Amino acid sequence: MRWSDFVAQVRERGQYPTAKEAERVSRIVLSALGGHLTGAERTELAVRLPQEGMRVLTDQLKVVKPLSGAQFVDSVAARIEGATPATARWDVSSVLSVVAELADEDLLDRIIDRLPPGYALLFGRAQLARRTGQLV
Repeated sequence: MRWSDFVAQVRERGQYPTAKEAERVSRIVLSALGGHLTGAERTELAVRLPQEGMRVLTDQLKVVKPLSGAQFVDSVAARIEGATPATARWDVSSVLSVVAELADEDLLDRIIDRLPPGYALLFGRAQLARRTGQLV
């Protein structure tokens, strides 16, 4: 997939008025996600993204304190001028639902399992994802 195709899908999902806006949101969300993913999951996801998305994801340093899904949305809201938690949740879900389609089921399960609680819905998944033997 080319970066322009990725951005076009995000634009459609998020109903953004321009490709420029969809690209801006895509970069912000992928950079935020890049700090939370590590190890094999980060690498495997990166190679499935378009080259520009791969760079944005992998150029990020690992965060010191992992954020819950709600905190992640709040951190994205802080990066987008005029965003509210509700609009940031829309932005995050618009991007991560496209990311979820690029990852196979196994990879997406592993990504969700390695992230703190609250990310499944952001990827367009039911919240009942297994985490260390418990349902969350």
